[in-house]
Amino acid sequence: MAAALQKMWRSECRVFSLSHQRSLHTGHRLLTRPRLLPLLLLTGGSYLGYQHYRRKGQQEAGVPAPLATPTQVALYRSFPTRLLSRTWGRLNGMELPTWLRKPIYSLYIWTFGVNMQEAAVEDLRHYRNLSEFFRRRLKPTVRPLCAASCLISPADGKILHFGQVKNSEVEQVKGVTYSLENFLGPQTNQGNDSASVSFRDCLLSSPDNDLYHVVVYLAPGDYHCFHSPTDWRVSRRRHFPGSLMSVNPGVARWIKELFCLNERVVLTGQWQHGFFSLTAVGATNVGSIRIYFDQKLHTNCPRYSKGSYHDCSYIRGSDEALKAGEGGVALQKGEAVGEFNLGSTIVLLFEAPKDFNFNLQPGQQIKVGEGLGQL
Repeated sequence: MAAALQKMWRSECRVFSLSHQRSLHTGHRLLTRPRLLPLLLLTGGSYLGYQHYRRKGQQEAGVPAPLATPTQVALYRSFPTRLLSRTWGRLNGMELPTWLRKPIYSLYIWTFGVNMQEAAVEDLRHYRNLSEFFRRRLKPTVRPLCAASCLISPADGKILHFGQVKNSEVEQVKGVTYSLENFLGPQTNQGNDSASVSFRDCLLSSPDNDLYHVVVYLAPGDYHCFHSPTDWRVSRRRHFPGSLMSVNPGVARWIKELFCLNERVVLTGQWQHGFFSLTAVGATNVGSIRIYFDQKLHTNCPRYSKGSYHDCSYIRGSDEALKAGEGGVALQKGEAVGEFNLGSTIVLLFEAPKDFNFNLQPGQQIKVGEGLGQL
């Protein structure tokens, strides 16, 4: 009898031990290891939010905000913005039920101040998905072209900066620059003596001309298509895969060479005064850049080589034919060139006589077709 009781006691102890181990194991499973991606999103987003409000407070106090350190830029670039942008693009392409379209689009209109009275189709139920709504067309009469100006705005948005290009450095906002050569990449007209001539001077066709630039920021509520700012011929498209960091003015004041780090599509060619280029810069949730006359262009691909670029030439003849107005893709002033899936940035770099004058103010709102300057 004693032996039986002892055996039963050992059995109960074994069961209790096993159940205790299971409870401990279950308790450990309740505290699973945190997954890397959500943790990165949370910490990275919190850090960027903190930096944003810190810079905003410094700006309101009149204190110049310090530039981001290489470590801060590397941390931002490690944030999976390209993956998020591709995911956002897929969501934008999903067809919405008819009954859901009006409330969703109305919320977006209220949040970003969209003027639907300018849209060619004002009925919100017409747009099957968010992508169609973002890329909505406008009524032909709401964007008249300024005939008095040789150069018009290519997009709706805010003027971040403009002026002459000096020392081969371009200002993305006042006081924060980026390298002209890093932005455009090497040019075919750079000769063997290019070491003694600046990159800026290599672009100029005449010593009587100068190089100018304009930066237009498109907010999420702006019209998302961009147009040709003048009559010109495009000789080449150069696609730079890269990061998709935000390009809003606050980030542009914080990160030096932001436009050189982000994915962008550079169109270069000639206009009546010489060199001309239009660059569409990608941003967070704006990995998709479309050029209407170039069906081969694919942006925000899952894999790319850091620092690489891809060229596509539109010239069938020689460079001399382009200068004579015979080669390349001819674009007319005001003609639709391409589109973003959400707001981003357009950068114009162009050669013009030294008496060219801008009719702009920093920070002003501008529309497609309004004059940028005149001779």
